[in-house]
Amino acid sequence: MKSIVLSGVVAALLVFSGCSSKEPAVDTQAANSAQATTEVQAPATETVSSENSVVDSSTNSVSMTADEIQSKLPTVYFAFDKYNITPDMQARIDAAAELGKEDVAKSLNVKLEGNCDEWGSDEYNFALGLKRANAVKKALVADGIDASRISMVSYGKSNPVCTEHTKECWAKNRRVNFKLLP
Repeated sequence: MKSIVLSGVVAALLVFSGCSSKEPAVDTQAANSAQATTEVQAPATETVSSENSVVDSSTNSVSMTADEIQSKLPTVYFAFDKYNITPDMQARIDAAAELGKEDVAKSLNVKLEGNCDEWGSDEYNFALGLKRANAVKKALVADGIDASRISMVSYGKSNPVCTEHTKECWAKNRRVNFKLLP
């Protein structure tokens, strides 16, 4: 009986030790700190609207549709076994937050899809994918996006974009994707 209880306690400790509540931090030591920013102007006044776009009377420009916003949302990549956001990825999140403040996007929700490479167990990768999605969510909230508009899902290693067995391919699978929802 003692061995069953002891085994249960050890198993519980192993499960809970893998679910850290440590806050992710921006990795300021990253070697690649190239900043790719995108500037988007929000319309000042709307005068003519159609099903897919809105015309701004002050600049006669057309604001983006939901499909255009979706196509401009970046992918956030992570280092092996990490969920810290590097400065270059923070720039991508900042650009996504600016897109999320567009008039059309304000009425939409966003789903953050956490993904991992093929290394590690299914359980570990699902937890890591969720930690990555949560790190991006916290960065979006810090940039002014309402937390109630953001949902998260982890696909672990089950949703690869590249299936070759190379370091470059694995790096492409360690990511968080943005999906707009109505």
